[in-house]
Amino acid sequence: MRFPLADWIDSHAGLRHDLAQSGMIGSISRPRVTPQELRSATADALRAALARRLGVAEARVSLTHGATEANAWVLWFLARRRGGRRRSCRVAYPEYPPLFDAARAAGFRLTRSAGPAELAVVSQPRNPEGDAWPKERLLAWAKSARHLLIDETFREFGPRRSLADLPRPGVWVTGSFTKYYAGDDLRVGYVVTPPAHDQEFARFVGLVSDKVAPASVAGALSALSHHIEISRRIDRILDTNRRALVRAFPGSTAPVAPVWFDRVGPRAGRLARRLLRASVLVCPGAYFGEPDGLRICLTRPTFPADLEAYRAVRDRLVPRGGATGGRTGSSRARRPPGGSDRGRAGRA
Repeated sequence: MRFPLADWIDSHAGLRHDLAQSGMIGSISRPRVTPQELRSATADALRAALARRLGVAEARVSLTHGATEANAWVLWFLARRRGGRRRSCRVAYPEYPPLFDAARAAGFRLTRSAGPAELAVVSQPRNPEGDAWPKERLLAWAKSARHLLIDETFREFGPRRSLADLPRPGVWVTGSFTKYYAGDDLRVGYVVTPPAHDQEFARFVGLVSDKVAPASVAGALSALSHHIEISRRIDRILDTNRRALVRAFPGSTAPVAPVWFDRVGPRAGRLARRLLRASVLVCPGAYFGEPDGLRICLTRPTFPADLEAYRAVRDRLVPRGGATGGRTGSSRARRPPGGSDRGRAGRA
């Protein structure tokens, strides 16, 4: 099974203006792991460090090889408990495709309905929109779902605590070192389980997944220990890029996460192809279930110049004032191609 969004990005790698890369890979570098750090690193130490940072009990943290794997194992764990019945999974488009594609592959029926559901899946902050829902909105949206899976891959880009302590049962949280820490090479992610499922899920992961490599564990621990230093570098880049975005699109709101969704309307797909000819790479909204928009990423130091190149092409195809970076509620979501590829997901 392939991951179409990652294939789109990989197949157009090397274009002059890259607005498709949602992680900090290539924009920042992590301090090198010392021999002492490599010798002393253990999976238990990483689980403990993550538990402290997330504000949860260590027993609730399971390590994986990335957030895509983390989401998949949660979905398959919940799917095996269905008793043979095909239950529904609520999703709000646009959404990060591995969340709903993997839910469909696990046997869930996707729905946008507010009625009862076995599961609701959502990214927070949102990918591709870049915003973070208030807790009240999130709780209301997921109220009638038995379980809630929250992908927090972008959480550290904004001053927000983990949602693992939401005041409702059945909350699953996943995260990764890929985006914020530029850790594509680390291949480290994690799951925070609801307290009632920590032991059963830990046994499940032990059966279906290999241990995270010692070098990856050491790299993740090193990244956490240098969090303040890394944050300063990221803040300098994103502060500049958020200002450039707001200048280019007056009236838009600067995103929390380093992604922004430009709702350009029915010409979005045509614009994405036109941009390729101008050596500008963006991500079509069809991959996220909303074909009338384009995802733009703010992760590169060259973003201001890349955004100008984007605007030059966009303005020739879309009328002035056509930017709708905020939610409109008017776009009809279409189901994009299914599939996910754990090995390639970090680039998306």
